[in-house]
Amino acid sequence: MNLATPFGLLIAKAGGAVRQPGPDGLILAFGYRYRFPIAGAFTVGNVVLTRHHNLDERLIRHEGRHATQWACCAGLPMLPLYLLAMFTSLLICGHQASYNVFERLANLEDGGYPRKAPWWRRRPDGDQQV
Repeated sequence: MNLATPFGLLIAKAGGAVRQPGPDGLILAFGYRYRFPIAGAFTVGNVVLTRHHNLDERLIRHEGRHATQWACCAGLPMLPLYLLAMFTSLLICGHQASYNVFERLANLEDGGYPRKAPWWRRRPDGDQQV
């Protein structure tokens, strides 16, 4: 057993979130009070945290894929790996998710993220979508 889900539960409690069972073993934590991280929802272990009071099915599926990624990374090592992927994406295209391998594998569109072109492939007319 890795410590990611207990860590997620601790974050939910510290953030004042109300927990309820979700699909596929997820724990949905609504009403998270902190503004960090900047996202509609984020996942730690099997715990999906959000400041909102509901989530649509696409976003829950996206976050469920992140829960699987946490398991594949053996729990807490996911944190530095995700941060490295986020930094890499920022270097490639200026957006934290567009080239983040974890966000791409979780389906960018389900997470509400754009597909930005790498900075070296941007068109002169300013089009940045890929």
